[in-house]
Amino acid sequence: MPDAPPIPPRPIPQQSIPPRPPLPATIPPPRVRRASVPVLALAGYLVALALIAFWPTPVDAGVAPLIDALSRRVPAITRPRVEFAANIALFVPFGVLLPLILRRARELVLPIALVATVTIESAQALVLAARVPSVLDIVANLTGAAVGMLALAVWRRVRRSGRRQLR
Repeated sequence: MPDAPPIPPRPIPQQSIPPRPPLPATIPPPRVRRASVPVLALAGYLVALALIAFWPTPVDAGVAPLIDALSRRVPAITRPRVEFAANIALFVPFGVLLPLILRRARELVLPIALVATVTIESAQALVLAARVPSVLDIVANLTGAAVGMLALAVWRRVRRSGRRQLR
């Protein structure tokens, strides 16, 4: 049997396809929602906070000799005072970032900070033998959150008054 002739391809029916719009000369960067930046910053901060809070040994153990040497030269600089100031500084980002996320519920920032710090201190008491929970840590952490909120409010007010002067 001789080879059969090849079957010609069927013609594809023509459809009306709209022309593509021209590509832009440059691709614009993706838009980032304003809320996502504070949320990402808060997430990173909470990871760092958890590492510091639940580290098995006191995180200032390495600098304790330096603080003691400083304390001999400047008696006002003591280890408890440095620890209190560090606990204040530790929660300042909490007081800055959380109000940016909870725009309509800023009054919840300090209660959330209180729950967070009491949870941290309680977990340290239950789980970490080398860590000593303290009510002063709770006071310092709440103070830090309040300082962060105050700093954010001052920054907003200064920024607003600067805009008015530019008009």
